[in-house]
Amino acid sequence: MNQRRSWPLPRAAHGLRMARVLLSTQYAYMLEYRAEIVLWALSGVLPLIMLGVWSEASAAGGPEATGGLGAQALGRYFLSAFVVRQFTIVWVIHSFEEDTLAGRLSPYLLQPLAPVWRYVTAHLAEQITRLPFVLAILALVFLIHPASAWLPSPPRLLAALVAIPLAFALRFAIQWILTMLCFWTERAAALERLMYIPYLFLSGLVAPLEAYPEGVRAFALATPFPWMVHFPAQLLAGGEVPVARGFVALLLWTLVLAPIGWMGWKLGMRRHSALGA
Repeated sequence: MNQRRSWPLPRAAHGLRMARVLLSTQYAYMLEYRAEIVLWALSGVLPLIMLGVWSEASAAGGPEATGGLGAQALGRYFLSAFVVRQFTIVWVIHSFEEDTLAGRLSPYLLQPLAPVWRYVTAHLAEQITRLPFVLAILALVFLIHPASAWLPSPPRLLAALVAIPLAFALRFAIQWILTMLCFWTERAAALERLMYIPYLFLSGLVAPLEAYPEGVRAFALATPFPWMVHFPAQLLAGGEVPVARGFVALLLWTLVLAPIGWMGWKLGMRRHSALGA
C-alpha cells in the first residue's frame, strides 16, 4: 500500500531533474549568443519609442489627448510595457519551422521528452539571459530621465510577477497553434506575421487602451491580446485595471487555446508519420 502511494514522488523528482538539466543546457546554449540577445532586447524598444510619441501628444493636447493619462502615467505605462514585452516574446514558430525543414524534429521525437518542453525551456533560458540587458536599458532610461523612475507597490509587483508568466503562457499557446501549421506548409511563419498586426494594435504596445475609443477598447478586451501586455503593464505601472478579470481572462484564454494546440500536434504527428513512412 505504501509503495503504491509513494510511486509518484520518484517520478516528480525525475521530472524536476530533467527540467533542471534541460534549462541549464538551454541557458548555456543561449550564453553563446549573448550579442544576438542584446540585439533582440534592443529590438523590443517599441514601447520606449511610443513613449516619446505619446509624450509629445500629451504635451500638445493635454491628458484629454491620451485618454486621461498624464506624462508621468504614460512614462510608467510604456516602461512597464517594455518590461512585459521583453519577457513575453515568443519565437517558437521560427525555431520549429527551421527544425522541421532541416530534419531535426524526427530525432527530437525519439527522445523521452515531448519536443514542446524543449522549446519552452529555450524561451525561459533566453529570458534569464535577457534579464541583465533589460535592467541595463531601464537603468539608462532612469539615468537620462530621473522623473520616470518609480517602484511598484509590493502587492502590484507580486501580481505583475504572476501575470507576466501567465501572459507568456497565453502567447506561447497562440503561437503554438500557428506553429502546428508547419506540418502542412513551409511558410507558417508568414501567418504569424499577420497575427502580429492585431497583437501590435490591440495589446497596448503602441497605445494604452485608455486612449482608444470606447468601442475599440471593448472589442480589444474581448480578444486575448490586451491581457498579454496592457494588463500586466498596468499592474506594474500602478494604473487602474480590473485585477480579478485580468487573471480570469489569462487563465480562460490559455485553457481554451492550449487544447487546440495539443490537437494540432496530434494531427500534425499523423501527417508527419505518414510522410516519413
